[in-house]
Amino acid sequence: MDEKIYRTMRGTGVTNIVLGIVTMVTGIVGGVLLIISGAKLLAGKSRIMF
Repeated sequence: MDEKIYRTMRGTGVTNIVLGIVTMVTGIVGGVLLIISGAKLLAGKSRIMF
């Protein structure tokens, strides 16, 4: 019985670590893409005529 609990806890811990890493990577990639697109908008604003 105790072994089953420890196995479940280990599986949950591993899953939490993996999800945390995936979330961090997704956030970093999203931030980089937002910075790049913002820089492109700022660089091209001189070509806009109203």
